[in-house]
Amino acid sequence: MEKVSYKGWKNCYRLSNDVIDLVVTTDVGPRIIRLGFVDDENELKEYKDQLGATGGDEWRIYGGHRLWHAPESKPRTYAPDNAPVRIEDLGGPVRLTQDTEPSTGIQKEIDVRLDPSGAHATLTHRLRNNNLWPVELAPWSLTVMTTGGKAIMPLPPRGSHEENLLPASLAALWAYTDMTDPRWTWGQRYVMLQQDPKAKSPQKVGLSIPLGWAAYARGGHLFVKTFDYVAGAPYPDLGCNFEAFTNADMLEVETLGPPTSLLPGAA
Repeated sequence: MEKVSYKGWKNCYRLSNDVIDLVVTTDVGPRIIRLGFVDDENELKEYKDQLGATGGDEWRIYGGHRLWHAPESKPRTYAPDNAPVRIEDLGGPVRLTQDTEPSTGIQKEIDVRLDPSGAHATLTHRLRNNNLWPVELAPWSLTVMTTGGKAIMPLPPRGSHEENLLPASLAALWAYTDMTDPRWTWGQRYVMLQQDPKAKSPQKVGLSIPLGWAAYARGGHLFVKTFDYVAGAPYPDLGCNFEAFTNADMLEVETLGPPTSLLPGAA
């Protein structure tokens, strides 16, 4: 782990295994602002007008990878993460811990472990309830990918009508989801969503993905995000453990955990 300055933030930390590197911020966060091959471009979106910014009550997207709690609502979901976070070297993982959000009583924490070799990192997301009462929520991990790529979402195995009388999966649509938009590909094995910098409107879909992976392809690179799936769990947004959102600026690869009633002091 190496302390570095990055795009205006003076207290960042770089993790590298000579194949890939990532940069975490401690001036704001918890947030991973860079992920990519060493000496190559950032696979994550950076909002240039927000890089290096700190403080204030306005929520900023910044780019990179962040942790939210679902279901989405304002102002709860959009509690700003503009304050410094603590960083701990755990002798393998690095832990980023924010102060408790004043508006929600929730404290966010991300453990980041970079494999000794290979292009692989493992993240553990944690939400702690520091209120005096239980809170209903679900962990929500959002990775903001840079422009020009395509999200790839796998569908369950196909089968015949005669042998498959019950539904095999689900898709949740938002009021602004337009299934005729050319950015969508609704295929037999995959649903794909193209990021288009010239797009005039956002698009979003939620899916139940028991296979536990989704990807983003861009410029000959494939970012694969893997995640757990709990069969039968009442996932948010009508049963989604994965969501993809795009606008002209970026595409988000989002994973969700099962909702829970988090007791005071629990994580």
